[in-house]
Amino acid sequence: MTWSLIAAWLIAHGLEFAAVVTTIIGIWLTTRRLLICWPIILLADFLYLVVFFQSGFLSDALLQIFFVVFTIYGWWHWWRGVRADGEVRVEPLGMRACMVALVVGAIGSLVLGPVMLWLGATLHKTVALPHLDATLASYSLVASWWGARKHIANWWLWIIVDLVYIGEYIYKDLWLTALLYAGLVGLAILGLRDWRRATASDQIAA
Repeated sequence: MTWSLIAAWLIAHGLEFAAVVTTIIGIWLTTRRLLICWPIILLADFLYLVVFFQSGFLSDALLQIFFVVFTIYGWWHWWRGVRADGEVRVEPLGMRACMVALVVGAIGSLVLGPVMLWLGATLHKTVALPHLDATLASYSLVASWWGARKHIANWWLWIIVDLVYIGEYIYKDLWLTALLYAGLVGLAILGLRDWRRATASDQIAA
């Protein structure tokens, strides 16, 4: 591949590439429980908002708006709980709260389905995968909420959601983003491991 082809690719996909890089950095910092993860994730949210809007995937763009709100909340909530070493303490998630969140995710899928259908069919005359979009969007918000609340269960849910997203983005011909989500699965596994270790260390210290 010549430099001219590389330059042409970067011009055509530069915004998506920047979104991929900032997302990877932000999620990796999240696995380390470092507060600086949130401004980087916020930047990634805005970048992907533009990428999806320009690509005509308005349901994905709508999801990014919710991500912006959750990211700002997560930033504030983690800031309140940051420790002297710059990390935050992992908080337990009760069974009842877990079940309520999963039910809310299912209800959100049913509510968002018609919205996704309308966004695709009415505004762009094409329908990609509106009901799958709705389900993934709803449970992504649940995972984001759990992450903002510092619950280790967020990584389990992200692993499931991201695996499905890989196939969806391949279907939507966003191969770079599909590759990103494959990486995010790996980061989620890393986050799960590190947060488990942190939880065990906190329990020993207590």
